[in-house]
Amino acid sequence: MPELPEVESVRVSLEGLILHDTIIKSDVYLSKMVKAPALKDFIDQIQNQKIEALHRRGKHLIIVLKDYLMMVHLRMEGKFFIDDKLEPKKKHEHLRFYLKSGRVLTYQDVRTFGTFHLYPHQPYETLPPLLKAGLEPFDEAFNALYLKSKLTTKTTAIKASLLDQTVLLGLGNIYADEVLFSAKVHPLKPSNKITYKKVEALAEASKVILEKAIKAGGTLIRTYHNTLGVDGLFQLQLNVHTKVNQPCPNCQTPIKKIRVSGRSTYFCPTCQKR
Repeated sequence: MPELPEVESVRVSLEGLILHDTIIKSDVYLSKMVKAPALKDFIDQIQNQKIEALHRRGKHLIIVLKDYLMMVHLRMEGKFFIDDKLEPKKKHEHLRFYLKSGRVLTYQDVRTFGTFHLYPHQPYETLPPLLKAGLEPFDEAFNALYLKSKLTTKTTAIKASLLDQTVLLGLGNIYADEVLFSAKVHPLKPSNKITYKKVEALAEASKVILEKAIKAGGTLIRTYHNTLGVDGLFQLQLNVHTKVNQPCPNCQTPIKKIRVSGRSTYFCPTCQKR
């Protein structure tokens, strides 16, 4: 976590806080988080760069600077904080950006899985983090035909395929569970065995559920909380994720929990027959 809706909520929050400000300089306390360019070049190139826009592609946050694109992946627990003045370094703080306004943008990450890439301006799709990425549910070209074409040759469980960012960009563990429940598809069903009608249901559910989650500000659960003043409320609308042994909202059957590709997976064994 965070997934597409949570990253979108971070984007919107940051946009209201740092847009049109300028990064004067930066400190990097954990070099492994900067994947491109070399650390010294990253620190040098980001100096005196005005923040001109903030975009999102899948789970990537894209900060558009005057001369560069900074692509950030929050991974499991990455968070941004804004301080109005210089504060002592926090325990899990790994990057710090000093802004012309006097504020300080910091990145904190307990798991240290987050990544930062800095590139000269070019289309996102041509950059390494997104080079092999699939379509988002919100893309104009995304539909059941596209999704079926991606699933046809895959014998892996459908839950695993929905988490594959080369198949469907932006969907993560929480929303994959909710999409499968909405479409009434068992998470272990082989991807290439899904009927076209069910693929249509999966494609539609992906759009609808992510739209609802974005409007709700995302899902705040134990492992992830937005820190920029947005309280996500979609956890109040979850049907199956984390609901083990609770009654299915449709049929009252207790929700089950299994592991699929190493991920905790929640489903209704009655509504989602294998």
